[in-house]
Amino acid sequence: MNPRTAVQLFRAVAVAEAITWVGLLTGMYVKYVPETTELGVKVFGPIHGAVFVLYVVVTLLTARRLRWSPGTALLALAASVPPFATVVFEVWARRTGRLEAVRAA
Repeated sequence: MNPRTAVQLFRAVAVAEAITWVGLLTGMYVKYVPETTELGVKVFGPIHGAVFVLYVVVTLLTARRLRWSPGTALLALAASVPPFATVVFEVWARRTGRLEAVRAA
């Protein structure tokens, strides 16, 4: 995988992980607050789980391809746990030059 592809894939998966968080949190709200249906959790739970695993794999590949420090890689992996932190990490990494494909090539 070339560095440019790694950056594009990382950005897409980081956003997808945040979007699936929205679906899962919405499903959890509907399940536990008005207690109307579990459908949102049943649908978005597995989707979010799959995208979470994909984010971890893509993060490890991107970290290796772009030669991130171990600290940056661990921060990217830790961002997968809190809701929406993957997008915050992506913005930070872009602004600090950690998502520059040219530098890693």
